[in-house]
Amino acid sequence: MAVSTRVTAGGAPINARRSFVGWGIFLALVGIGLWWGIASGHCEQHLSGWVRLSSTGLTLGAIYAMIALGYTMVYGVLQLLNFAHSEVFMVGTFAGLYTITKLFGVTGSKYPNGVGGVFLVAVLLGAILLAGLASGVTAVVMERLAYRPLRRGGASRLGYLITAIGVSLFLSNLFLLLDGQTHLGLPFKWPAIAGRAPLAYPETMKLTNVFRIFGVPIQNRQILVIAVAVVMLLILDFFVYRTQAGMGIRAVAEDPETASLMGVNITAIIVITFFVGGLMAGGAGLLYGVFFGEAQFNIGFLPGIKAFTAAVLGGIGNVRGAMLGGLLLGLIENLGVACIGIQWQPVIAFAVLVGVLMFRPTGLLGEQVGG
Repeated sequence: MAVSTRVTAGGAPINARRSFVGWGIFLALVGIGLWWGIASGHCEQHLSGWVRLSSTGLTLGAIYAMIALGYTMVYGVLQLLNFAHSEVFMVGTFAGLYTITKLFGVTGSKYPNGVGGVFLVAVLLGAILLAGLASGVTAVVMERLAYRPLRRGGASRLGYLITAIGVSLFLSNLFLLLDGQTHLGLPFKWPAIAGRAPLAYPETMKLTNVFRIFGVPIQNRQILVIAVAVVMLLILDFFVYRTQAGMGIRAVAEDPETASLMGVNITAIIVITFFVGGLMAGGAGLLYGVFFGEAQFNIGFLPGIKAFTAAVLGGIGNVRGAMLGGLLLGLIENLGVACIGIQWQPVIAFAVLVGVLMFRPTGLLGEQVGG
């Protein structure tokens, strides 16, 4: 979207000044509401409670940011809302689980309190790598079988959207059927990979309180999730803005026709985009499983919707916006429950989505990958 350059007598762009005033009013109203809520007893009154919610919010926000990057990169390149990305995340949770339990042999009976030391580092690095690869390959296969024929046939955006929903339903129900039983009248048992019931992650690491903030313990598992997410986000940022492939991604997002004339292989760039987005979703799936302790066929639905909200909040198609949006959404939905109860947490996230679409549809940063 073009931004008006008309200026006021003071030289500031009118749109920028209106945005500044609008955010000022919004923050003032939020501050007044919090003051009233705390004073009246409707909100958490202890600082330790706010710190606890903030630490959990940052942990969830880091995971949302990693998932949101898949949405935002694919949208930036193809203008496609890939709602099947939540199932790419789901594949990562199962791949991480089986890497930990089958490849490294970490089970609850063998290591009831988790593992530590060099072995823990090897387990986590191996699980993140294989979970990312599994999700990345899933995303590439999805692009090859579902989206590439549509692209070559000149399908409309609605066709892409319907296909994405169909792929999402197919993958989630496929993992529902992978329960080791016979299905669809076939004379053999399906692989026992997932099924209807959730599968429990083992205690991968020995939980310890690393430090305290206003009396609130911060566990090593929370630090692990945030640290790994930050490292992966920084690596992706470097890849997009400092490498030849990243330059190709930004060129295709900016103007695919001109990029093609300049010798950029559009198909290869699209495959790279899906693979990198899948890598991030797989890493997020592993971290989600380690933090919450389970994997299930429909586990990607709610985190996927929230990650999409994070991408919209930061600016759909903007890599750094997805990072910012994920962290902010995690904080907003967790701090919000301090006043209205944890049962309203999903409602808060969806209210953020509706509010952004109504009042700032371009998101907080509002640029595309091509920018």
